[in-house]
Amino acid sequence: MASLLHRHKVIERNVTLLAIFAFLVVAIGGIVEIAPLFWIDSTVTKVEGVRPYSPLELAGRDIYVREGCYGCHSQMIRPFRDETERYGHYSLAAESMYDHPFQWGSERTGPDLARVGGRYSDEWHVQHLKDPRAVVPESIMPPYAFLADRDLDLSHIGDHLAALRRVGVPYSDEDIAKAADDAAAQASGEGDTAGLAKRYPKEQARDFDGNPGRLTEMDALVAYLQGLGTQVDFKAAAPREEKR
Repeated sequence: MASLLHRHKVIERNVTLLAIFAFLVVAIGGIVEIAPLFWIDSTVTKVEGVRPYSPLELAGRDIYVREGCYGCHSQMIRPFRDETERYGHYSLAAESMYDHPFQWGSERTGPDLARVGGRYSDEWHVQHLKDPRAVVPESIMPPYAFLADRDLDLSHIGDHLAALRRVGVPYSDEDIAKAADDAAAQASGEGDTAGLAKRYPKEQARDFDGNPGRLTEMDALVAYLQGLGTQVDFKAAAPREEKR
């Protein structure tokens, strides 16, 4: 034991030896953690129901990121009772597998939005975005009423899908070619809604901003919010009690 302690003191007092051994320890630890990743196809387990964003949802997500909504709202429910009882089922990695970048985080000046889809009506979201304190008096969120007055630019939405395909999002040639038409159909509930539903299961097609005939940034953002957390059927996956 005394001999071992003496050797350890020698290493501690010799900067060169300490640096060499520290490098070896870190290198071995890094290899053990990183090397297995080269032999697996994916670190994320796929979950039934998870699909890429529809063009309108994707446009809404871009607006969400552009306006810095992630600065006050996370999209990551941790597996703690206080979080799951307030926000819903804890977040799954697969739910963010098509996010570039993902919207995780821990900053919650406002509530987590991972399960906000379907929790409120379109009208509530529109009013909340126009005048947050009209529906949540204690809110400190700034108003985004201008979104209802801005036409949604879809001139490059197909290029956006093509770019995402290059990083692994499984958009098909048909998805890319029909991106602008799909966005318009989802925001109005008219057009090739059958094809839209086939390409993007569980999509919601309707006028989201309460202004029929005009496709606005408000339509896109509300469509995105209404889709959050709705793809996975957690009730179907929940364990069932055995009948006695």
